[in-house]
Amino acid sequence: MSKIISPQILINFYKQGLFPMAENLSSNNVNLYRPKKRFLIPINTFHVPKKLFKLFKKSNYTYRLNNNFEHVISQCQLANRRDNGTWINDIILNSYINLYHYKMCHSIECYDENKLIAGLYGVHIGGSFFGESMFSIVSNTSKFCLLYLIAILKKNLFSILDSQFYNDHLTQFGAYELNNDEYLRKLKNTLNEKKNFAFIDDFHEVLSLIQPNSHKS
Repeated sequence: MSKIISPQILINFYKQGLFPMAENLSSNNVNLYRPKKRFLIPINTFHVPKKLFKLFKKSNYTYRLNNNFEHVISQCQLANRRDNGTWINDIILNSYINLYHYKMCHSIECYDENKLIAGLYGVHIGGSFFGESMFSIVSNTSKFCLLYLIAILKKNLFSILDSQFYNDHLTQFGAYELNNDEYLRKLKNTLNEKKNFAFIDDFHEVLSLIQPNSHKS
């Protein structure tokens, strides 16, 4: 049987502001991290670059929730990173697949006809969503998945979208760093919230939920 982190232990890590990562693909262990500053993506004030919004609106892709979670996380494990490494070893892979079966982990997926071309996955606890990883094989499609995720979180009144470490690429969406003490206070207030991670079938509704901030750039 594959080595995994149990769902209860994994969820408790997140509740304490911790998250696991492996040093590389072949590692037989995982490490726990708690950054001094947490990187959050705003939900209600999320900024959509005008050009990206137009591309998203004109695209003919389809989006699905949890249609093929295992494929998404497997592609994230194999995605090319700037440092040519991955923090998703088999322990992480199997632990989050297991967590998905407990309905506490979700994937947003982008399809060109029936071909999966992009996706992201993350953990859902209370009113918080912890973004873990994303991949794409077509330009901009992982960003499209992020836009869809924001619409879902906004409609369902989530409080936190946690991106963990600083990522310069995400600052275009208004992402910002928060001192860890402030983050933990904010996180604590969301843990007992009961928020439904419900998919939005109507693409026009998705557009309406993210459109108000789309004219800033």
